[in-house]
Amino acid sequence: QVQLVESGGGLVQPGGSLRLSCAASGFAFNDYAIGWFRQAPGKEREGLLCINSRDSPLYYVDSVKGRFTLSRDNTKNTVYLQIDNLKPEDTTVYYCAARPRYCSVSGRERDYTYWGQGTQVTVSS
Repeated sequence: QVQLVESGGGLVQPGGSLRLSCAASGFAFNDYAIGWFRQAPGKEREGLLCINSRDSPLYYVDSVKGRFTLSRDNTKNTVYLQIDNLKPEDTTVYYCAARPRYCSVSGRERDYTYWGQGTQVTVSS
């Protein structure tokens, strides 16, 4: 059974940091790219960045460069999203998703095959 489970979300003050995790099971993790998305209420799901087993992370939006860092541990079937200098506008649900081999060039939601249930990030003082 394919599973992607996000964790690490929570309430944090502006300027703080969080590390989100995406734990995968039920498929050949090393052969899949993992992307992170977020979706604010009433808006479309937004692709943020992606990583495969071979290449450096691919950023879908410039606004997260310098604050969002992606890494993966293939021995643990887990991808980590480090978010620094959190801002109130980062408040939303974050999702990880998987697709075979390479990151989607465009970062569209429909390019990804498997999805997690999401983890809530709230940035507030």
